[in-house]
Amino acid sequence: MIKRYLPAGLQTWLARQHFGSYVTSDHYALLEACLIGCISAIAALLLKEGIGVVGNFRLQLITTLPQLAGRWPLSLPLFSFSLCWLAGWLVETWAPNAKGGGIPQVKAALAEFPVLLSIRVAVVKLVGTILILGAGLTLGRRGPTVHIGAALAAQLSQWVPTSPQHRRQMIAAGAAAGLAAGFNTPIAGVLFVVEELSRDMSGLTLETAILASFTGSVVSRLLGSAGLNLPTAMLMVNLHHQFTTGEIPFYLLLGTLAGLLGVAFNRGVLASLGFNQRWRSPLAWRMGVAGFISGGVIAFSPPTLLNNAGLRDFLVTGGAGWRETLVIFVIHFGLTILAYGSGAPGGLFSPALVLGSSLGYWVGELAMIFGGVDAKATYALVGMGAFFTAVARVPITAIVIVFELTMDFQLVLPLMISTVVAYGVAETLKAGSLYQHLLGVSGIDLKDEASRREVLTDLQARDVMQRKVETLVATMRVEDVYGVVGESLHHGFPVVDDGDLVGMVTEQNLARLNSLEPDQLVREMMTAGPVTVPPVLPVGDVMYLMDRYQVSHLPVTEGRKLLGIITRSDLIHATASYLQGSSLQGMQRQPSYVVYQTRGPAVGKGRILLPLANPETAPSLLKIAGAIAREEGYELECLIIIPVPRHTPPAQARVDLGASHRFLAEIMAMAADLSPAVSVHSQIRLAQDTAQGILETMRDRHIDRLILGWKGSTSTPGRIFGNVVDTLVQRASCEVMLIKFGTLPQSYPYAAKGTRWVIPMSGGPNIRRALHYLPALVHLQTPEQIFLVQVISPHRKSFSGRKLKTLAQDLQVNLDCGIAPLLLRSKDVVESVTQFAGREACSLIIVGASREGMIQQVINGNIPEAIASQSQATVILLRAGDGEGVTGDQVLRPSAG
Repeated sequence: MIKRYLPAGLQTWLARQHFGSYVTSDHYALLEACLIGCISAIAALLLKEGIGVVGNFRLQLITTLPQLAGRWPLSLPLFSFSLCWLAGWLVETWAPNAKGGGIPQVKAALAEFPVLLSIRVAVVKLVGTILILGAGLTLGRRGPTVHIGAALAAQLSQWVPTSPQHRRQMIAAGAAAGLAAGFNTPIAGVLFVVEELSRDMSGLTLETAILASFTGSVVSRLLGSAGLNLPTAMLMVNLHHQFTTGEIPFYLLLGTLAGLLGVAFNRGVLASLGFNQRWRSPLAWRMGVAGFISGGVIAFSPPTLLNNAGLRDFLVTGGAGWRETLVIFVIHFGLTILAYGSGAPGGLFSPALVLGSSLGYWVGELAMIFGGVDAKATYALVGMGAFFTAVARVPITAIVIVFELTMDFQLVLPLMISTVVAYGVAETLKAGSLYQHLLGVSGIDLKDEASRREVLTDLQARDVMQRKVETLVATMRVEDVYGVVGESLHHGFPVVDDGDLVGMVTEQNLARLNSLEPDQLVREMMTAGPVTVPPVLPVGDVMYLMDRYQVSHLPVTEGRKLLGIITRSDLIHATASYLQGSSLQGMQRQPSYVVYQTRGPAVGKGRILLPLANPETAPSLLKIAGAIAREEGYELECLIIIPVPRHTPPAQARVDLGASHRFLAEIMAMAADLSPAVSVHSQIRLAQDTAQGILETMRDRHIDRLILGWKGSTSTPGRIFGNVVDTLVQRASCEVMLIKFGTLPQSYPYAAKGTRWVIPMSGGPNIRRALHYLPALVHLQTPEQIFLVQVISPHRKSFSGRKLKTLAQDLQVNLDCGIAPLLLRSKDVVESVTQFAGREACSLIIVGASREGMIQQVINGNIPEAIASQSQATVILLRAGDGEGVTGDQVLRPSAG
């Protein structure tokens, strides 16, 4: 953009200044806001003076109209047609985004839609508005002033390198400055941005908008380009009238009429736009026809309509009877709809205020008929706010605009009454502001602009943290720290004591490591009470804390439990990844949504997630998960996922929760037996994809173990365990336990005597993850015998089995059952294990595999899945989590010798 609009010398100077390094500074933003306010005020002055020049020429034509009427009655319509056609050609040829009032374009740009805002749009908007208002179209210049201010601010942010968030703040500041410069109402300018355009209440956005609005208003007042130029009689109403409670019914009536007519006005504008879109003629001809019709109607209407400014004074001061005022109101109402529907670059602020003032005068005259005092000027001002509210749905802005124009506190209460009623009536008849509906006609849907958040608020600490944390134990000696530090790439280490975060070893602590005694403990050298962040903290706040306390590592905690850690490089990588993937957000599934949840005490060392879907297997799954949670000292989270259609966002889906609530109530009743040893939580979650809902629950609830039920087979082509389980096996970072319940009467976990278990073994420690759960599992069914089976190749001549015997002896110490090591010679692991389990009538088979092993076995013919599907016993498949177990070739492979 710089090359297109700036001289070469200025381009070089700007490039050497490195302004991009200052754009994050608040001082820079405030300075730019002042500049935008000044530029917007100058643009408002140029617009006003330009309209005055062209309008005076038209008034001179009007003065000669009686002499020309006999010879050429179409002189005024043709004059309006010529100017409007020229404005339409200019807009369509040079800047199509300059058509219309401009408010919808600014609203879309602030919501991050690709709407062009540039200096070309500002210039074309300026010239086009001068032409069409000079031609006599019944539109206003305040909407274009807002559009011009925002476009100039956007261009300035393109000339100087800046962030998307900063550019958005500057556009909002430009819009506020434009409205303030047009009306001389700085407070209303800021409120309009917050209430209608951006709805961003962040500190810097408000500061820049306030400063730009104030600057624009002051400069505009100095240049004489601001204000509505209202009649003196209206600006001095406080000298003539005091509000009384007897007038409340009439203000209620005024609000009701304003709401009804405002909705009719909005529908008329939308219908006119729809007609012009179906017409499919060039914009120049559509605007030209609108100008011709407007000129013709004005030429043959009462003389008051010949001058828009005079018409406004005529309406607001009640210079005519109610019949003549009604005729003028109807004509002005219709011509405004016609002009705006053609796409002319004019606004609706002034027409809405003028129509509202005339409506207020009618109600004021009605109040006089019923014995009220002459307060028509007050009713006119209140009518302005009420009608504008019904059109734009910005009651607070409407109240403040009128108040700032008059500075009369007596108007505040009547304004509040009428604007609130007008807003309620209008929203009941047709929800949404006219600007929102105009965007909808253009194909832009803004149901909730707040959902389009920036990266600093969209990303949370849990999204960027590292879950695998290198920690130090508080009771470690200093001499042991040397080994950890020497093998690590990090320069900061959380210190834990029995799983709780108690301190942090920082770079400063490591720098004085050599001065400490080797036998000193870590707790004596660490920084106690480190700065921590919760997992839901926005990334913007994480950045602030890092900068505020000058730290490079921030632990993420839930209570005192360490969940992860964030470094500065994590923030950089996560933000870059987010921005790179932002263009694909529309293609991604919507996040799952929690519709019901219960919470127990957060007292466990970790948390087990138990998704439940089948009422038949849920009690058995709950028994197993509860036994493991009790043995491990973990909490238990019960989850029910309700799938919703892909085209329906979960947060907006309407589903019947009755069956799920009853199912969960039965589960929680059974889980009551686990209390108080196990803290049990529960939740019901809506999700477009079940696996996605489970993964998001694991992220949100910081799950350490996942226990799943499996039916034992799948009909999905290309899947091993099924869509959901396959996804979780491959993507879950924690340990996954998959359980297929057997069909035998003595199948685990039902209580039975004389049962036998079989655990296929291999030469490696990975199966120890499965053996780790034996003490918990035997609480539900104590087997008579557990076979530790090692499958070896038939061609292997010798196998000592010493390690297997040692392992059996170690297990025998802690388990009150027989442990028997056993060698099976076979080329087929699945056949040998399943045949042995069937021959011995085993009630449980436990199979272990790491993540890599499980995936590799999926490729080569999944051994755990084959055992589970071919056996009638209960089968527990354990997939190790990140950093646990060993590689898959050490699990369930025949030993070749």
